[in-house]
Amino acid sequence: LDYFIDDNKISDQKVLSDMQLAANIPADVVLFNIDSKSESSGKHNKDAIVNVFLKVFNEMQGFCGSMPHIADLERRLVEVGRFDEFKTVFEDEYGESWEESRKDFDFIQDSVVDALVNMDYMSEAAARNWCEKATESYTISIEDFAKRVKAYIERKGNNHHVVFLVDEIGQYIGDDSKLMLNLQTVTEELGKECMGRAWVIVTSQQDIDSITKVKGNDFSKIQGRFDTRLSLSSANVDAVIKKRILDKTDTAAQTLRLLYEQKATIIKNLIVFNDGVEKKLYANENDFTESYPFVPYQFNLLASVLTSIRTHGASGKHLSEGERSMLALFKESASTLKEREMGVIVPFHRFYDTLENFLDHSHKGVISKAYNNNYINPEQKDADVFTVNVLKTLFMIKYVLEIESNIDNITSLMIEHIDDDRIELKEKVEEALKILISQMLVQKNGNLYVFLTDEEQEINNEIEKENVEMPEVITKIAEMIFEDIFTDKKYRYPEFNGRYSFSFNQVVDDRPYKSNQGFDIGLRILTPWYDGGMDDATLRMMSGQGKEVLVVLPNDDEFLTEMRAYLKIERFLRKNTSTQLAKYESIKEAKRLEMRERNANAKLYLTEGLKEATIYVNGDIIRVSAKEVNSRINEAIGRLVQTVYHKLSYIDKAMGEADIAKLLRTSKQMLLQLEGGTEANAHALDDVLAYIAMNSRNH
Repeated sequence: LDYFIDDNKISDQKVLSDMQLAANIPADVVLFNIDSKSESSGKHNKDAIVNVFLKVFNEMQGFCGSMPHIADLERRLVEVGRFDEFKTVFEDEYGESWEESRKDFDFIQDSVVDALVNMDYMSEAAARNWCEKATESYTISIEDFAKRVKAYIERKGNNHHVVFLVDEIGQYIGDDSKLMLNLQTVTEELGKECMGRAWVIVTSQQDIDSITKVKGNDFSKIQGRFDTRLSLSSANVDAVIKKRILDKTDTAAQTLRLLYEQKATIIKNLIVFNDGVEKKLYANENDFTESYPFVPYQFNLLASVLTSIRTHGASGKHLSEGERSMLALFKESASTLKEREMGVIVPFHRFYDTLENFLDHSHKGVISKAYNNNYINPEQKDADVFTVNVLKTLFMIKYVLEIESNIDNITSLMIEHIDDDRIELKEKVEEALKILISQMLVQKNGNLYVFLTDEEQEINNEIEKENVEMPEVITKIAEMIFEDIFTDKKYRYPEFNGRYSFSFNQVVDDRPYKSNQGFDIGLRILTPWYDGGMDDATLRMMSGQGKEVLVVLPNDDEFLTEMRAYLKIERFLRKNTSTQLAKYESIKEAKRLEMRERNANAKLYLTEGLKEATIYVNGDIIRVSAKEVNSRINEAIGRLVQTVYHKLSYIDKAMGEADIAKLLRTSKQMLLQLEGGTEANAHALDDVLAYIAMNSRNH
């Protein structure tokens, strides 16, 4: 109890008084790992569990554990109060103490017989007879065992209790339902005989049904026999770590509080995450003091890393996600900084060094190879290489959904001191990422950076070899523009409710989109890959001569790179549909996902580009009021239409075919209308008549 009262581990008085009550009841505690105590041959025997219980119960009383027959003799001697006498007589007879010698019972039978006869406890014949039996196999029913425990408790009196603490029962029982029944009966009988004075406490893995395949996965039957269930979850692991590892002395705590007061604003601006999931940062100076040299987000993030590493096979299943692994990781990482001055923070990659022992080769190998790569580690003697540290960080967050591996987040994870210059660090990270990408260890997807395992590097090399020509990329971009982004096929003239519409040619660089392109006007989109020596004067001239709207995209070919990557993956997957290797199946699935992402990225960048693009019409750059792609391009085509069809203003009334036929049938007389109105579309009619007259003159 003192342990809990010391340094106020438990402050709730009610809990303490309950503990006091429990501590005042006399109890014998038998703590054992069931697998180490059971006989090697005995596990498949249906009474294995009761035999182990009997063995540890005998040992607890000081009797012989390995041979129950001898323990029975010792118990009888204790009951009649002559056990000490027997031990003395035996030692005189044999020359060594009874406790030392009894394990070699087969060789000391004569001395045992003599001792029992000399102290007048048995006749020689009876003693010999007993020794014969003692070497045979021993059976005890569960009921008898429970009665023995009861007799022991009653002999002790004073509400005495016995507690059996059994470690790792779930793994011991495994898939053997006989053992499960045996344990069930032991607990029931002890409950019935001892009326709550004998307790059985067992530990097991939390998700027991996934380990044991008992008939119908039914471990719950036995769980029902244990009334009190304590589930120890890992959710509050940070509280354990702060208490067990990061507890500070008063002086240290005081100094850290002062440090936080000076630097609070700096720290807030230094560690910044820009995705939607919460990452806890220091709440106040007490929080800083408790967590230092770690940052609060690291507790949850590391738990997610451990879980993700287990589920993605980067390590054995033995990497528990709970307190033990976490405690080890935090302890080791903190001790690497013990010589450093105050203000250092543990960067996330430090956890990797402790984790490394758990990892499998395809992940560990990538990082060992990186150390030997001259581009990444030119010195070849330094153990702490910044570029490799970035790679370690990317590996750890590879499968974690709670954090995006974009440049800002990576920079925040790499911070090692509260006085770090974030801008400078970000540049270093960018430089490191460029090197890692060039060495094919990391891949860039949009604005995310992804660590590549050996198999993924292999597949990426294959994909890289796929040959995708520039025209294919341009065709795909044209399809994206004219089918997804700017889908209008005709320009509708706004007068008369858009009754008049004009089709236009659709071209990207020099490639017409679709073949039927004989219209009077056109829309041409120029990508950064277009090679026409495109200075401003040339573009003005082009737009003035050809009746075209020129949309010149900004000089950023990110969308083309993404589209090329998309086409390469598509071609690779089409070729390799039948690869049988299961490990590649998951990578190919990831590639399909990546392909969709790259397509989405290309569309996003392209749409942004079209919003920013410079538009030339009639030999001039036009200023467009609209921000949105469709409206911008439509407005530009509208200006072109007004130039090319410059007599559109002659039409002041919409006419259908019937109206035109009627017009041709009427006589030449002017139709006088009321209010001095004149004929509709008079200018247009005059123009048509003049055109006919001119053609007639030219025969």
